[in-house]
Amino acid sequence: MTTFMLFLHVLGATGMGVYVVLPFVAGKFKQLSTPAQEGLASGLLTAGRVGQFGLVLQLLTGGYLISQGDYGTSWMITIIVLFVALGAVSGIVQGPLKRIKTATASNQDASGAISRVQTLSVLAVLLFLVILWMMKNPW
Repeated sequence: MTTFMLFLHVLGATGMGVYVVLPFVAGKFKQLSTPAQEGLASGLLTAGRVGQFGLVLQLLTGGYLISQGDYGTSWMITIIVLFVALGAVSGIVQGPLKRIKTATASNQDASGAISRVQTLSVLAVLLFLVILWMMKNPW
């Protein structure tokens, strides 16, 4: 059972890889035409959902894997807080992406929402990298 859960855990981490590419892709918004911005926003909305499903899979399988090991309580609390923070940021970024999609569909300016997506995507990748470091080096 542990091997299967570890496989699912790695699969969830792969799904969360969306957060690594998100800042780079979001950085291209201002270089695109309006219809292309709408398509990119739509694609990033879908990718964000994949990342969120990966995050849920990580929480479920990680809970099982933690129960099989011997980890410090402070480490477990820190990891849970980081996962909740990443989930919050990935959920918050969905709003500006939806605003970009609707604004570009009606030929309106979406520069404020684009800047917000870029900022939140950098925050998401930083949280993701901290989670990876914490998983590799538990205390």
